[in-house]
Amino acid sequence: MSPAAPEKPASTSRYVWRLAWPTIISNLLFTTVGFMQIKIVAQLGTSSVAAVTTGQRIFFLVQALLMGISVAATALIARSWGAKDVRRAELVSWASLTMSMALAVLVSIPILLAPTAIASIFGLDDETTTLASSYIFWMALFNVFAAVNMMLGTALRATGDVITPLWYLLFSSILNVLFSYLLAFGAGPIPQFGVTGVALGGSVGAALITVLFVVVWWRGHFNLKAAKLLTVDWGLCRQIVSIGGPAVLEQGIVQLAFLAFFTIVAHFGTVAYAAYGIGITLVAFPIVIGFGFGIATATLVGQQLGASQVELAMQATSRSLRMALAAMITLSIGLVWFAEDLARFMIDDPEAIHLSVIFMYIIAVAQPFMAFEFTLGGALRGAGDTRFPLIATFCGIIIGRLVPALSFVWLGLSVYWIFSVMLIDYIIKALILIHRFRSRKWLNIQFESSD
Repeated sequence: MSPAAPEKPASTSRYVWRLAWPTIISNLLFTTVGFMQIKIVAQLGTSSVAAVTTGQRIFFLVQALLMGISVAATALIARSWGAKDVRRAELVSWASLTMSMALAVLVSIPILLAPTAIASIFGLDDETTTLASSYIFWMALFNVFAAVNMMLGTALRATGDVITPLWYLLFSSILNVLFSYLLAFGAGPIPQFGVTGVALGGSVGAALITVLFVVVWWRGHFNLKAAKLLTVDWGLCRQIVSIGGPAVLEQGIVQLAFLAFFTIVAHFGTVAYAAYGIGITLVAFPIVIGFGFGIATATLVGQQLGASQVELAMQATSRSLRMALAAMITLSIGLVWFAEDLARFMIDDPEAIHLSVIFMYIIAVAQPFMAFEFTLGGALRGAGDTRFPLIATFCGIIIGRLVPALSFVWLGLSVYWIFSVMLIDYIIKALILIHRFRSRKWLNIQFESSD
């Protein structure tokens, strides 16, 4: 049975929060895993930190491509669930799971065949490049498991079941960190693998939980059942591609631009590069709050539009935006207040600490604009309007970030100026999404029937 949509305005905030908080916790767990992996290898030196930072960016690129399918699945499943068409929601989840597995295999092949060549594009020293290539090889070997976990969690959250994916992610995170540490430093008969152990151990731990997740779903213990078909609905696949295509392209642009930005930062040396990786890891905590509200908004908007409740979709977005702003600004204040302590906790290098603190100050200023990006972008994607977020992302990250950063490098300016361009990026995206949201055109997106 589908979850009941809120019937009156007073209930909207509670419903948004009910969808948002487990998603926020899930994203915090995901971020904590990245944080702990950086912390683990920090004991091995700056090169190890830079290597894991590089490896995580490659992994995020793969995850970002899968997120395009996830966006389409959320929009289609949530709207079907809101319209009480459970069978269609099951078929969409089956098609999206199949497509995500195929995409994971496809993007993993070049990484497995040429990990060193891929790691070398960052222009790091030989030691760091070798460590990074080992990390991304083992991560790529388990990409299919990550794809399955992501898509099952997405499908359940789109129906309003945000608790089940949270439990599985919790156990996955625990095993990920535990196995990462054991294989990184060794214990008893287990040898010390260093950076390689972090990737291998973390991947094995997460894969074990994914297998359990699939078995329980296959046996019909969730509200969204497995379709158990030998084929997929090609009409639904075309819809997923139509809706998810711009989202895949958007995420591809984002991650490739991030990789290019990492390369620009690497121009200033391994210490600056490591500091950027540490800064990203630390500021991810307030960022995932906004991301959680974005997912909740997408789910609620999709369900409300499926139930033909247009005004409630608008209202839910506005409430979610206000809640995201309050949460992200509050956490950013705390981040700034403890910035130096957090940086010292991560690494001992004085220069890396200083650069990490500067980075966190700049991102803290950008937090309100990021709240607009996450919630309004989530609303548009939940309605199936994935093309306009693509436009906003392209303008922000290319015009607002990469072009100024390259210009500053050409002018010989310091790394502080490179960090500052991120603020321009988020301002541009926020302004474009505000314009689209206020136009209300995104509310008129219609999906074709696959029958």
